[in-house]
Amino acid sequence: MRFGILGEVEARRADGSLVALGGPKVRVLLTLLLADAPRVVSTDRLIDGLYGSSPPEGGANALQAQVSRLRRSLGGLVERTAFGYRLDVSPADIDAHVFESLLSEGRPGEALALWRGSPPVELGEAYLSRLEELRLRALEADIEGSLGPASVPRLQELVAAHPLRERFRGQLMRALAAGGRQAEALTAFEQARQTLAEELGADPSAELSGTHVAILKSEAITLTPPPAQLTSFVGRDDDLAQVTALLERHRLVTLTGPGGTGKTRLAVEVSRDFEVCFVELAKSSDVAQGVLTALGLRESRTVTAPPAERIAAALDSRPLLLVFDNCEHVIEDAAQLAGYLLAQRPELRILATSREPLAITGEALYPVPRLTPSLAVRLFNDRATAVRGSFAEDVAHICEALDGLPLAIELAAARVRSLSVKDIAARLDDRFTLLSKGSRTAEERHRTLRGVVEWSWDLLSASERTLAARLTVFAGGATLADAEAVSGLPGEVLESLVDKSLVEIVGDRYRMLETIRAFCAERLDSPEIRLRHARHFLEFAAHATSFLLGSEQLEWLDRLEAEHDNLHAALRFAVDSDPDLALRLVGALSPYWWMRGRRFEGARLCLELAEKLGPALPEGRGEEYVLCVVNALGAKGEEPLRAHLSMIHAWGRARQAPPKNPFTTVVVAPAVGPPSTEDAAKLIGSDQWSTALEPLGRSFYESFAGDVNAAYHSLNEALDRFRALGERWGSMQCLMELSVIVSWRGDHARAISLLDEAIRLVGDLGSTDELGELIIRRADCLMRSGDPAAAAQEYHRVETLAVRLATPGLLVGAHLGQATLARRRGDLGEARRLCLLARDECGSGWFGPDWTRSRILVALGWVACAEKKADEAAEWFGQALADAGRWDNSALRAAVTEGLAAVALLEDDPARAARLLGTATRLRGMAVAGDTDVGAVSSAATVRIGPDQFSHNYQAGLAG
Repeated sequence: MRFGILGEVEARRADGSLVALGGPKVRVLLTLLLADAPRVVSTDRLIDGLYGSSPPEGGANALQAQVSRLRRSLGGLVERTAFGYRLDVSPADIDAHVFESLLSEGRPGEALALWRGSPPVELGEAYLSRLEELRLRALEADIEGSLGPASVPRLQELVAAHPLRERFRGQLMRALAAGGRQAEALTAFEQARQTLAEELGADPSAELSGTHVAILKSEAITLTPPPAQLTSFVGRDDDLAQVTALLERHRLVTLTGPGGTGKTRLAVEVSRDFEVCFVELAKSSDVAQGVLTALGLRESRTVTAPPAERIAAALDSRPLLLVFDNCEHVIEDAAQLAGYLLAQRPELRILATSREPLAITGEALYPVPRLTPSLAVRLFNDRATAVRGSFAEDVAHICEALDGLPLAIELAAARVRSLSVKDIAARLDDRFTLLSKGSRTAEERHRTLRGVVEWSWDLLSASERTLAARLTVFAGGATLADAEAVSGLPGEVLESLVDKSLVEIVGDRYRMLETIRAFCAERLDSPEIRLRHARHFLEFAAHATSFLLGSEQLEWLDRLEAEHDNLHAALRFAVDSDPDLALRLVGALSPYWWMRGRRFEGARLCLELAEKLGPALPEGRGEEYVLCVVNALGAKGEEPLRAHLSMIHAWGRARQAPPKNPFTTVVVAPAVGPPSTEDAAKLIGSDQWSTALEPLGRSFYESFAGDVNAAYHSLNEALDRFRALGERWGSMQCLMELSVIVSWRGDHARAISLLDEAIRLVGDLGSTDELGELIIRRADCLMRSGDPAAAAQEYHRVETLAVRLATPGLLVGAHLGQATLARRRGDLGEARRLCLLARDECGSGWFGPDWTRSRILVALGWVACAEKKADEAAEWFGQALADAGRWDNSALRAAVTEGLAAVALLEDDPARAARLLGTATRLRGMAVAGDTDVGAVSSAATVRIGPDQFSHNYQAGLAG
C-alpha cells in the first residue's frame, strides 16, 4: 500500500485504487502517523493533533475509536505499542520520502511530479517548511536542466512568488540573456538587488553578482556545467570539506591519484558550491581550445588574439572556478595555461584533476584517498542494489581486494547481475577479465579496469615502465634504498612514479595498489629480479637477526615486522625455486618468528621445504634444516615428519659445537631438549646472550629432577643476565617460569606481579602467542590463590584473543583451566567436555617435552575421580605417567602421583593416598600451596585414618 501527503492525504492499494479513509478525524490521524512513520507516535501527541486544546473527556477512548476506524481501512498496518501507535510502513511507501530520494538522485522532474497540492497542515510547521524548501530546490534543479528562453514565463512567476530566492532570479537573468534580452536581464538584477537590500539589508550573493557581470560582458560566455551524474554520491564528506577549504586558501588545487579513485566525481561535487566552468580534457590535445569551447566562445576569423589572451579577456574579473579535468596527457600545456590565467585574473580559481601534479608555483595538492572500508561497502551495495533490486551481502573482502577504488567497486557491483558475490570474490585473481564490462556511455578508458590502468601505463617513459614492473616483486611496499637495490634503477624514477600516481608513499615506504601491481606484474619479464629480491631480503634478515639478542631488540624486530610481507614473499619464491636459499632464509628468520609470535606463519612454507628436501641433512646446512623441520611441526605436527625428526635427533646427538645463531638452541630445544649441564660448555656459545641462556636451560633440568630450589636460583641468575643485556624475550621466559615456582610456594601476589612484568615485555615484543600463554599462567595462579571468578575472566580473555587472532592453539590452555573450574564447582559434564575439547584442539601430533597433553590427561583423571570412576581415572593417569617417564619429568610425575592418591581414596586405601601425596612432594621438591584438589584428598585421608597415621604414611612417601 502506498501513501500520499504531498497534497490531500491518501492511501492507494497496489493496483492504484484509492482506499476509503473515512471522516476528517481519521484522515488527520493517518497524517500524524505518516509524518513519523514507521516510528511510534505518542498517545498524547495524537490526541493533541486530533482535538487541539479541547480534547473530549476520555480522550484515549476517543483516540481508540478513530484508530479502530483507520484500521478498518488499513488493516494491521496500525500497531499499538506501550507508548502509542505506529504505522508499520516503509518510508519508501510514502510519497514525501520518495520525493526526497528522487531529488537526491538528481531526478527533480520526477520528484515534482509527485506533488498533487498543498500538504495537510497537520504535518506541522517545521515539517511543512522543510517540504517547501525541498520543493523549491527541486524546481531550481528542474529548471537548471533545461534553462533557456522558454523558461522565462515560469521563472517570472517563481520570482514573484519567492522574491528573496536568489537562484530563481539568477536563472531568470540567464534565461533572458540566452534569448537576447540582456537589458531585461540587467533590470532583473537591479530589482533583485533592491529587494534584497530592502528586505534583508544584504547585497546579492557572489553567484548572482557573477551572473550580472557575465551579462555585462561584451562577449557573452556560456559556462559549461559539470556533467550531470546518474548515480548518488556515496561518502566523501570529509574530502568535499577539505578540498573546498583548500580552494578557499589556494587559487590552484590539483586532485591527484591513480585512475578510478573518483577524482572527477569529487571535482564535480566540489564545484557545486562555485560558479563553475567544467573543461573536459580527456579527448583534447589542445588545452586552450578546450577551455574556449567550454566557455562557449566560438572560433572566429575576425578574432586574432592568442587563445590564452582571449580566455583571460573573457573572464575579466569574474570570480569563476575553472575545472581542468583529466590533465595527465596534456600536463605541460595545462600547467602553462593555468599559470598564465591565474597571473592575469586574480579572482580566478582552478581545480584540476590529474594523475600527476601540474607542478607550478602556488599549487596545492590533494591526493584523493581510496574509500574507507565502510564507505567502499556502502558504494558497492548502492550500485549493486541498482542492478539487482535488493542486496544485503557481505562484500567487505571484495572492496578490500579492489583497494577501495570507486571505479573498480562500481564495475564489480555491476557484475552482481550475473554472478554471486562468492563468484566475484573467487575471480578477483583475474580482476582485469572480471571487470571488463562497464557502462557503454562511459569514456573508453573508464569502461574496464584494465583500460583505467592502461591509460596511465601508456603515459610512462621506458624507464618508468621498467621500474613499475620490477616494483611488483615487493609485497607490502619498499623503502627507497630497497627499491633502488632490487630494481637497479635510481630513486628519481621512483619519484616520477609517485608523481604519476602509480606508486604511493605511506610513511617512508613506497607501495602500489594491488590493482596497479597486478597490471604491472603482467609486464615483468625478468625472473632474475625475483631472485635478486629474495637474496636482498636474506641479507637484510641475516643482518637484522644479529641485533635481536640485545638492547636493540625492539628496533630490529620492528624493522623485520615492517618487511614481513617481503620476507614471506622471498621465502615463498625460494621454496619454489632455490631450496638452498630457502634454508638460509629459514635460518635467518627463525629468531624473528619465535620472538614475535609468528612461528606458525612460516610453518607451512617450512613444511613444503622439508618435504621437498626429504629426510636428509643437506651438506653445510644442517642447522638450517633442523630449524626448518622444527618450524614445520607447527603446520602438521609430528607424525608426517617422523622421518625428518629422526634426522633432527641424529643432528642433536652429533653436534659438538655451538650453533651459528645462538637462538637456534631455543628453537630446537622442544625436539632435542636443552643442552644438559655436561654438554652446555660445548653446545652453548660464549657470547653474553648464550651465557644468559645457559642457566635458563639448566633450570628445566633441575625442575624436571625435582630440585625446585636450584631451578629457582638458576632462573634468577638467567633473569639478571638477560636484564643486563636489555633483552626482553629471555627475560620474559625467565619471569614466566619463575612465576610458577613462586606461586607453588604460596606467594601468589608476587607470582602475578612477575607475570604482569612478563606481559609488559610481551607487549613490547608484540608476541601475541606468548601473551596468550602468559594470561593462562596468570589465570592458573589466580585459581591457586582461591579466586576462581578472576581466573574465569582471564581464561575468557584468552578465548577472545584466540578468536581475534584466528589462533585456535591458544584455546587449549584456556579450555583446560575452564575444565578445572567447572569440575570444582560440580559441573562434571562441562568439565569433561572442555577437557576433550582441549585434547582435540591439541591435534594428533605431539612432540618434545611440551606437557600440555599430559596436563589434559591428568585433568581427565581428576574428572573421572569426581565421577567416582576409579578405573578410568587410573587409565588417564597411567597415560600421563608414561609421558613423564619418556621425558624424565619429575614435576609431571608429581602431578600424576597426586591424582593417583585420589584414586587410592576411591579404592578405600587412605594410607596409600597419604604415601602417594608424600611421594609427589618428594618428586616435585615441594608441595604446591593452595592446591584445592590435593588439599581435599589430604583432608579426606586424614579423616579416615587419623592425623598420626596420615603423617606416618606421608613421611614414608616423602622419604622414598
